[in-house]
Amino acid sequence: MSTEEQARERMAQQRQHSEQLQESMLRRVEAESAQLGDLSTEEQARQEMVQQRHQSQHLQESMLSRSETEVGMPNDTGESPQGQQS
Repeated sequence: MSTEEQARERMAQQRQHSEQLQESMLRRVEAESAQLGDLSTEEQARQEMVQQRHQSQHLQESMLSRSETEVGMPNDTGESPQGQQS
């Protein structure tokens, strides 16, 4: 094999190695991105669950307050529903 052929073969090997390295790095980045995507999805789901829980608690407190007002029970501040001290 001539020197020129050896140089071409070596260049082709280097190009293949470089392409394999790039593909490997791309697969690794895609895998890491997928993991980060899953984590951010989990965090977003947690935040939405907390928000729903807060909304539910607020709704329950609001309904309880209305019921107390309708029944005429004093609220937590010790005032009667008409705003007078008991």
